[in-house]
Parts: sequence; structure tokens; C-alpha cells
Amino acid sequence: MSFCYIMLQVTLSGLLNFIDGLWSSCGDKRIIIFTTNHKEKLDLALLRPGRMDVHVHMSYCTPCGFRVLAAKYIGIEDDELFGEIAEAIRTTEVTPAEVAEQLMRNDDDLDALLNDLIQFLNVKKRENEEAKAKKNSAQQESMASEGGQTEEEENESRELI
Repeated sequence: MSFCYIMLQVTLSGLLNFIDGLWSSCGDKRIIIFTTNHKEKLDLALLRPGRMDVHVHMSYCTPCGFRVLAAKYIGIEDDELFGEIAEAIRTTEVTPAEVAEQLMRNDDDLDALLNDLIQFLNVKKRENEEAKAKKNSAQQESMASEGGQTEEEENESRELI
């Protein structure tokens, strides 16, 4: 049995016509939600008012966000471990959903739950640092294979001049 996969090529014009068609054919009130990790890469025609009227930035978790989540999921507004958790959150790129998932673990031992969260944040921070180092290494290898200079080499060249 063979399967035929059709590669769909969507053009910007086709996407804009589709969006505008939804607005014109569906009546008064419609909400269309778009998500992206790279707003800066989107064409301005797509971002113009009338197509995308509200832009909401979804940031990483903050200490304040953690306190809201802790109150909601575990019913506490303060604990001696909150300071350590707040510091770990400040230095770790972690989403509110990831923090909420850790808090939803129905653990009767609050100290163990919060210590597990601290451990999770430390692991997440280490993973983020490793991913960034790997990405930087790949970029440097790509630059070297293309005959370009890495950022470090460019800085050294400038210092010599």
C-alpha cells in the first residue's frame, strides 16, 4: 500500500485572502487566534490593524506569576522556600504552564513539593544553558564552514586594528 503525500504551498497572498474571507463571510463577531514564536519574521501585511488587532506577549514565568500559581494550585501565599524559588525563576526560562504542572502534583508534603520544584528549576536552567551552548557551537561551526568569522574572531580582529 502506498501513500501519496501532497506538499501544500501556502503563499502570503493566499493566507491573507483566506483571513479576509473569514472576516467577510462569517458575520459580525469572529476571533481568530494566531500564535508564533517569531513575530519579527511575519510580514507586516499580516500584522496590520484589522487583521491582527491585539498582540499579547506570553512571557516566561516570573516570581509574581509563581505566587499566583502557588495560591491557585497549592493554596498558599508564602513559604520560607518562596525566596529561593523566586531567585531560581528569575534566572531560568520556564513557562507558567511548566511551573503549574509541577505544582499540580498532588503531594501531601508541601516542603517536598516545593523542593521538587526547586530541583526541577535547577535542571531546567541547566538544560537551557546546554541548549544555548549547543546552538552557539552549531552557529560557530556554520560560520567557520562558510569561511566567515565567528563573533569572537571578529572581536579579536577589531582589537588588533
